[in-house]
Amino acid sequence: MKKLTVLLTTEGTYPYHQGGVSTWCDTLVKELDMVDYILYSVITDPFITQKFQMPKATQLFKVPLWGTEEPCEHLPTPFSLVYLQKKRTTDKVIKNLFLPLFKELILEMISPEKNPEHFGVILHQLYKYFQEYEYKETFKSELVWNHYKSFILEWMDDPALKLTQPDIYGLIQSLGWVYRFLNIINTSVPKAHVSHSSASAFCGIPCVIAKIEHKTPFLLTEHGVYLREQYLSLSKRNLPIFLNTFLIRFIHSINSLNFHYADQVSPVCHYNTRWETKFGVPQENIEVIYNGVDTNVFMEGKKAERLHPTVVTVARIDPIKDIISLIHTAAIVKKQIKNVKFIVYGSVSVQGYYEECKALVKKLQLEETVIFAGHSNNMVAAYHSGDVIALSSISEAFPYSVVEAMMTGKPVVATDVGGIREALGNTGFLVTPRKPEEFAQSIILLLNNANLRDSLGRDARERALNYFTLDKVKDHHLKTYIKLATHSFKQSPIMKEQKQTDSNQRLEWQKLHSERAYALMSNGFYKEAIEQFRLAINKEPESPAVFIYKTEIAKAYYQLGETEKATWQFEKLKEWGLNEPLRKAK
Repeated sequence: MKKLTVLLTTEGTYPYHQGGVSTWCDTLVKELDMVDYILYSVITDPFITQKFQMPKATQLFKVPLWGTEEPCEHLPTPFSLVYLQKKRTTDKVIKNLFLPLFKELILEMISPEKNPEHFGVILHQLYKYFQEYEYKETFKSELVWNHYKSFILEWMDDPALKLTQPDIYGLIQSLGWVYRFLNIINTSVPKAHVSHSSASAFCGIPCVIAKIEHKTPFLLTEHGVYLREQYLSLSKRNLPIFLNTFLIRFIHSINSLNFHYADQVSPVCHYNTRWETKFGVPQENIEVIYNGVDTNVFMEGKKAERLHPTVVTVARIDPIKDIISLIHTAAIVKKQIKNVKFIVYGSVSVQGYYEECKALVKKLQLEETVIFAGHSNNMVAAYHSGDVIALSSISEAFPYSVVEAMMTGKPVVATDVGGIREALGNTGFLVTPRKPEEFAQSIILLLNNANLRDSLGRDARERALNYFTLDKVKDHHLKTYIKLATHSFKQSPIMKEQKQTDSNQRLEWQKLHSERAYALMSNGFYKEAIEQFRLAINKEPESPAVFIYKTEIAKAYYQLGETEKATWQFEKLKEWGLNEPLRKAK
């Protein structure tokens, strides 16, 4: 019996970029020993440098949307097969097989009202089409261009669509977006026990395909509010009206698609659940899983006497982090605390915005006060270097920087956005976004009061230890994978009354026994937990969760001090192809 396999999909993050989502991915991939991950990474540039090293068992599918001449460059398909695909892709094939689907696809994308079920079916049918016929040969066909123009011009008169007249540039650009973004459906989707998308974005498409093609259960994690963040981004791009409408409706279609097909939607804070419910996700399908950090890494630092009162910000240089407001805050603080330092640790995400920040620093004569330190490989030291940790974002989900700061025992001043209030509780100061004066007053209060800083720091660490640890994150995700892999999320008393199949009944009992076992283990009743895990195994011996239950039994024996039984159990696990997953348990 092999390990549980999870198809984890990312977009513009892991393993090629630093950041909170990448930290979360890296934790799952490296720390969940009982899971083998298949990583499906959607990226813009095929030549980007990989930032994270992954376990050897982790398969990587790199799917670049831009930067390639041929859309098949990232695929393992031999040239001979690509050549045959091109030969098969005739005008007759395009006209009879592709264009009817293409018209439905475009109409769904540009419609204000969404039908995600239908959209998913279209994408799956196109996925099957591109397994036989060549992607570029199809999209670059004159037939496709001519029909695309006629579609759009035909729909201009439909009052329900509310489209503005595009120019030739708008038509070319919009079709180019479709060609680039949908290269995802030109990539084979591997089989797994569970698929897991890290955002309700384009990286969710493989998970939808997997659900339709392989009946793979789909877990969707929402770190931020993807659609809201895209609205904010587009508002700054000054696109022509047609292109702006086209792109935001395209993204809206993808967002709705993810929510519709996901079996479980897991935002990282309760604050974001209002967006899921707004888009029709049933309440029973939503389960919050908070971010967490490693208590063995993010520890309290020794008290240090500093020459300069120091405010630390850990954030990338990006408009969403509103570093401009932080700089104005620094100017206000400096008027009362002359020798204050503001240090920003984070890589440059938007170069133009970074230049704007540096120009403001110079204009306000803060060159000796505000320091851009770049990305740090020692984040603990970065937090320890500050007296106060500040975050000025205008949009967040459940930022790692806040939880990490709390775990190091530092007081936090942050804008009241997203899930930050849930993270801080009453252990820090919340301020209004884009209000530097308010931000500055809270920072000044803390910098002038060492006892208050110490008190809030202790409370913050205690709260983080209670709610936001790495162990809780790993445990919650593992249980979720098991629940989805065994399809136990579909079971209910009503279904029982409708005479479920014997197989489904066994899975339901297996779920109940495993839940009892985990509850017993968490309270120290290891013998009783072992018995419940054995009952779970006996109910459905062929379940993909069985190897995990056997691992938990071995861990329980170690906790009881019965090392011989634990070692025997471990040897049995080796026969299943596991590579010492209990090393840490020892």
